Parts: sequence; C-alpha cells; structure tokens
Amino acid sequence: MQVSKLGIASLLCLAGAAMAQSDEPLQPIEPAKVTNQALVDLGAKLFFDPRLSRSGFISCNSCHNLSMGGSDNLKSSIGDRWQQGPINSPTVLNSSLNLAQFWDGRAADLRAQAGGPIANPMEMAFSHELAVDMLQSIPGYVNEFKAVFGDDKLSIDEVTTAIAAFEETLVTPNSRFDKWLKGDKKAITEDELKGYQLFKESGCIACHNGPNVGGNSFQRMGLIEPYQTDNPAEGRFAVTGDDADRFNFKVPTLRNVELTYPYFHDGAADTLSQAVDTMGRLQLGKKFTEEENGLIVGFLKTLTGDQPSFVLPQLPPSSDKTVRPNPFN
Repeated sequence: MQVSKLGIASLLCLAGAAMAQSDEPLQPIEPAKVTNQALVDLGAKLFFDPRLSRSGFISCNSCHNLSMGGSDNLKSSIGDRWQQGPINSPTVLNSSLNLAQFWDGRAADLRAQAGGPIANPMEMAFSHELAVDMLQSIPGYVNEFKAVFGDDKLSIDEVTTAIAAFEETLVTPNSRFDKWLKGDKKAITEDELKGYQLFKESGCIACHNGPNVGGNSFQRMGLIEPYQTDNPAEGRFAVTGDDADRFNFKVPTLRNVELTYPYFHDGAADTLSQAVDTMGRLQLGKKFTEEENGLIVGFLKTLTGDQPSFVLPQLPPSSDKTVRPNPFN
C-alpha cells in the first residue's frame, strides 16, 4: 500500500519552524490527581481481570502491559484464538492527555475506548452483556460496584467508567526532560540538549508538542515521500469517510518512547534510530546524519518518566455460577 505525497508538507515544516521559535512548545506532565480512590481501585481490578475476555486469558494489561511502558512490544497484539490484530497497540500511559483514543481517533475518550476491546472478536472476543453477566456472578464485584456507584445496576457504562478512572492515573511525570523544563539545567546532558534543539529546528515539534509530546492532532503518514506498508489500516478515513482523512493517524505521544517499540501504526520500525530516520525522510524531507540521529534519540530517551506504581490488585474469586473459561473452544 502506498500513502500518497501531499502538497501541504511544506506548510507543516513551516509550522514546525515557527513553533521551534516559540518560548517553549513542550510542557511537563503533572502527577495524577485522584478524587475517588475506590473507583480507581475497582478500575485497576477490571484492567487486570482476564475474565472480561471470552477465553478468560486476555486482560487490558495483555496488550497494554504496565511493566512494558503500557504496550506489548509487538508489531500488533495477539487476541482471541491467537488472532493477530490489524494495528500496533498504542501505549496506555498518558493516554488521558490524547485528543482521542485509538490510532484513528474513533473513541472520543477513555470510557469509549475501554468498551471496544471487550467486544472486539479479534481481541477479547466477549460481549458487553456477557461481561456484565460474568461480573454479576461474582459477589465480590457486585458488592464493590454497589459501594462505588451506589446502585445495583452494574452496567457496562459503570465498567468502562471504572477502567477509565484507573487509566487516568497512569501518567508518568518527573522525566529528566520535565525536570529540565522546570529549571534543573543539569537534568539532561549537553548532547541531549543538542538533540532537543535539533528536534525543534528540524520541525518535529510541529506534530510532537504539548505536555504529551504528541497525541493532540491527526497527521498523514508520508508527506514528503510515500509511506510503503502492507498494513491495511486507512487511519482517520475509516471514521469520517472523508478521502482527505485517508492515512491520517493520531500522532503518537513520545513520552516513554524508548519503552514502546516497535513504532508507527504498523510497527514497522523496530528501533528509535529507524523511526527517527523514517520520520525525517517521509515527514520532513530531511536525511539525518548518523550523529544527528543519535542526538535526537538521546533526547527522546529523556522523556521516560516515573512509571505507574501500585499494588497488584487481588481479584475477587469466581462463584459457582461464574462461567469457566475455555481458551481452546
């Protein structure tokens, strides 16, 4: 598949140059503020509970592993009955800062996103009705939902609300670059600062800006040169049906990017060096030297922040009425 060249490429580069001259196009991430700890704790249990899948084997954490930067380090995730997903799994870390969820932005927020994989036949392969039935068969969950929400509904809306509340806490503040932004000029090295300056001057900052260093716009993959890929995903076009949105994907966050390989919607770049080279050529019309590439990669590694820290939740036991999983059926 070939992603066509656009005439607006030069405009994007000019926008990047303009932003590079601004006071500071990047902002530090602040720690999460929890207003309802009970809701977050319930969401954590649901995030880690594989019983929300048909097989009883796959949880949210399977594809968004919190020990691996909130991703799974696969080109595309493995779902129900070992089906390979159609697109790379984006990190869940700092996802609350994105303008929308999924590569094509089809979910407006984390609540809308949380319900998608549960009912997707290639992912968790359950249904919302069956997921709710499963939870209602577990007394521990019934009691906890009632305590948190104050009713006996136990609906899929309550499920996704809880999962989203937990995911909103998965922010990663205090990266070395954040410390530099806050005034600690010794937090990054001279070469890492050179990498940041090159990142700005080259125009990378046009798309990768704000507190999430991305995640706040949709851009076409392959502006200066066509992007060659066998991946069938058509990006934002699948949501809007507007041909102008074909191959437009949500710009990924660069927070913790050294942890979230492989890169791009198709997982085609195995390393940060490969990703920087491809982005330079295809999006900016620039061939970085080996030294320049290394400087930018060095800067990107300063974006790794404090990883989420919490006690692994103890899941309530199934009752005799809970349907037993059978991953081979």
